[in-house]
Amino acid sequence: MTLRTLVAVAGWAAAVLILGGYSLLSFGKIHAQSRIYQLMNIIGAAGFIINCAYNSAWPSVALNVVWMGIGFYALRRNSAAARGEPRVPP
Repeated sequence: MTLRTLVAVAGWAAAVLILGGYSLLSFGKIHAQSRIYQLMNIIGAAGFIINCAYNSAWPSVALNVVWMGIGFYALRRNSAAARGEPRVPP
C-alpha cells in the first residue's frame, strides 16, 4: 500500500468517525459527555490532520488541531466529573 493510499484511508476513516459520532449524538444514541463520542472526535481529527497536512490544506490542519484539543479537554473534564472530582480548571 502506498503512502498516498494510507493518507486517503486516514481521511476517509476520519470522515466516518466524525460523521458517525455526530449522527449517533443527533439521534440520541450517545451523549456529548460520553467517552466514545470524544474518542471518535479525537481520532477523527487526527485522521484529518494527517490527510490535510499531506495535501497541504493548512487551514483544515489548524481547525482539526483545535478540534482535537477540544476533544482532549472534554475527555479530561468529563472523566474528572465522573470520578466525582472537582471541576478541572480551564
